[in-house]
Amino acid sequence: MHPFNKNVSIWFFSLFITFSQANAQETEITTPPAPAIAASAYFLEDFHTGKILAESNADVRLAPASLTKIMTAYVIFRELSNGHLHLDDIVTISEKAWNTSGSRMFLEIGNQVKVEDLLHGVIIQSGNDASVALAEHVAADEETFADMMNQHAARLGMNNSHFRNSNGLPTPDHYTTARDLAILTTAVIKEFPEYYRWFSQKEFTFNKITQQNRNKLLSRDESVDGVKTGFTDDAGYCLVASALREDMRLISVVMGTKSAIARANENQTLINYGFRFYESHRMYEGNKPLNEPRIWKGSSKTIALGLTEDLYATIPRRPYSDLKTVINTDTKIMAPIAEHTKLGSVKVTLKDVLIIEKDLVALQEVEKGNIFNNLIDSVLLMLEKSDNGK
Repeated sequence: MHPFNKNVSIWFFSLFITFSQANAQETEITTPPAPAIAASAYFLEDFHTGKILAESNADVRLAPASLTKIMTAYVIFRELSNGHLHLDDIVTISEKAWNTSGSRMFLEIGNQVKVEDLLHGVIIQSGNDASVALAEHVAADEETFADMMNQHAARLGMNNSHFRNSNGLPTPDHYTTARDLAILTTAVIKEFPEYYRWFSQKEFTFNKITQQNRNKLLSRDESVDGVKTGFTDDAGYCLVASALREDMRLISVVMGTKSAIARANENQTLINYGFRFYESHRMYEGNKPLNEPRIWKGSSKTIALGLTEDLYATIPRRPYSDLKTVINTDTKIMAPIAEHTKLGSVKVTLKDVLIIEKDLVALQEVEKGNIFNNLIDSVLLMLEKSDNGK
């Protein structure tokens, strides 16, 4: 080969390799690891998808201190939603509630206090006395209320949690984990948005005494709208936080830090990391038809299929155009079909990696058709089978 041609070939080959490497770097998905967090345990996840963005010791059982009150509030919210309790119900403050140590709402024995005010005292002021008063009002005594807390924990899948009281004061066999607290917080936000807004309230005044919410992130970061602080000597300084920026919500749990400032700073670090390096996209709206396939031997010819709730995908920032969705629908759907029957799936992938998969379900009930319709469909199915066999 002529030296000139050889040199040109080498130059073009080098140029091709350089271009290929540059192009690969542009499309490569690189997400740095989460920063070091000075805490006994921590957990960061996307609210909509449950994707875990960072974690350490997430399943280690730890004393929760006043993070317990998230479950206390959840139980009360459930009682309100099922009509067993009302916000304007009056609670008589017992001696036990009044005498409870630690952070207080400053209730007095015999006070007549509305449930709503006591909830504010629990959520905003972290009142141990308010927690006991609500527990006694709902369940007659705090031990029975703790049984209710544990029943809800089991139902929610909080597999490493056990509660012995409503306020989080130290007691044996009272524990939870960073992961379980994220599960609980997700349930509170999803099920009770009308009550969750109280977690963002910065102060509350009762009996002419104004107390500030101890969650410093509420004043530091306008995207933070909850959730709850906690502290005891054995638990250290703890904080569950949630932040919403555009359509993306993160839940951050930090347990066992050294100070009130540290728990706020470490949560802020996790939240900033999550928003900086990840993004969440709503791919499909829940309870909207995504497909309307043929249904056989039914009262209608088609059936609307969709998702029971909005479908989000959480991915590293930048490669949104690489997201792909595939809707798979069962074949030969036969009536009758009950509402929410699984009849397929929706898959979201990023560069051929499965990101999330949800069931495709019937959005309506379809009853069995009349004799005439069934006869016609039976004939059509036989003809179709015959054609396929040729």
